[in-house]
Amino acid sequence: MSHTSRVKAKLLARGRRIRGQVEAVERALEAEIGCADVLMLVASVRGAVNGLTAELTEEHIRHHVVAPDDEPDADRACGTRELIDVVRTCLK
Repeated sequence: MSHTSRVKAKLLARGRRIRGQVEAVERALEAEIGCADVLMLVASVRGAVNGLTAELTEEHIRHHVVAPDDEPDADRACGTRELIDVVRTCLK
């Protein structure tokens, strides 16, 4: 994923935050806190992973499929932007 090198620090920071959230779930389970609280922690992890997935997917589309800002075909550029929006919406 060499094309992600320009956002490497940002992606690594997201990964570290996700690791911290997973560790919080582990601590919560060890401490036997309430189910609802553990579920909320798990939901936050899922949201963070989905956000990272959306970011990586968008980068993949822009690098390997079509870079909408550089695409001379207006319909194709519009379709790419719509695809990116759909991916982000589905991964919310």
